[in-house]
Amino acid sequence: MRYFSPAPVHRRLGLVCLGVGVQQGALPVVGPRVLDHHVAVVLTRGRGWFGHGGRAPQPVAAPALLWLVPGVEHHYAPDPEGGGWDECFVDFTGAAVGAYTDLGYITPDRPVVPLSGTTGVRHVVDGIARAARRGGPLLEVEAAAQVHGLLVALRYARAEVSRDGEAVVDALARDALLPISVAEHAARLGMPLPELRGAVRRSTGEGVKEYLLGIRVSRAKELLARTDLPVAGIARRVGYEDPAYFSRLFSRRVGMPPVRFRAQQAVGVSGHGPPGVAEEVFLRVGEPAGGVVEGGLVVQDLQPGGLDPVQVLLGREAADGDPVAHELDVEGVDVAGDRGDDEVAAGRGPGGQPLQ
Repeated sequence: MRYFSPAPVHRRLGLVCLGVGVQQGALPVVGPRVLDHHVAVVLTRGRGWFGHGGRAPQPVAAPALLWLVPGVEHHYAPDPEGGGWDECFVDFTGAAVGAYTDLGYITPDRPVVPLSGTTGVRHVVDGIARAARRGGPLLEVEAAAQVHGLLVALRYARAEVSRDGEAVVDALARDALLPISVAEHAARLGMPLPELRGAVRRSTGEGVKEYLLGIRVSRAKELLARTDLPVAGIARRVGYEDPAYFSRLFSRRVGMPPVRFRAQQAVGVSGHGPPGVAEEVFLRVGEPAGGVVEGGLVVQDLQPGGLDPVQVLLGREAADGDPVAHELDVEGVDVAGDRGDDEVAAGRGPGGQPLQ
């Protein structure tokens, strides 16, 4: 086994490697013991038994993953009559463990995970071992980066992901831009809604609406950066008839509204790029001076480099015949109310009414 001693600054990377090893044959019994960090033990050949959290030992057979988690007693060993087993393992810790657990990459409640294969996992483990043998000033950072890669490789290697999850998620991704609800997605796939939610959660670590939203926002980013389509047109292309609602979801996910993202990312697209060129965003309003605006209003951002207060042209004339203008801070406007899962997926408007 090779040991690592990361410094406090390395721990700010989110994950750090504490050790790596590869062992074969009739190995000794491990435990009972309790650790203060995580260990991923991957069985590549053979069989044996594994006890966890004071429960009775259960049989295990390669290929499989054993999770050793902090504060929980574990106890395991290969079957000596079968020639032992081959294993590789990585010890790690860090603040990012919580996020990987929430996403389903680390499963403390399911410490024994059947795998479909171990080739990808061994490639990552061998890379950490090579880095340890080589040493050098980059060792801790290189090993930390590969721990992230290990968790991804283990996720891909899970038997249930290879069996059914990827097909469902791939089909869902193909239809992600359709303006339909989560329930309608389930119907198109011919499966009950709870089954769809379970399959997506197992494969991605996300709920259905979060998975769909990620695909839609990523596509919207491409259109914002590469085309001069108006925001309303992009909203429709990614499944939202209500551009105000789309702008709200985009802002929550990205941390900035579509108009600012375009100002930062658009390069060589006609109509976008140089400072001073107007951008469009659609907001829904109630009773502005001059009358009720039907549909939406167009906000012209005359300073694309930063969303300072902008001129709002309401699309209705005041009593004197001039356009009604107000100063408005786009980032301070609540452009849509909260909506449920199906409404998010379908791009429905206020009150949950389908948008035509």
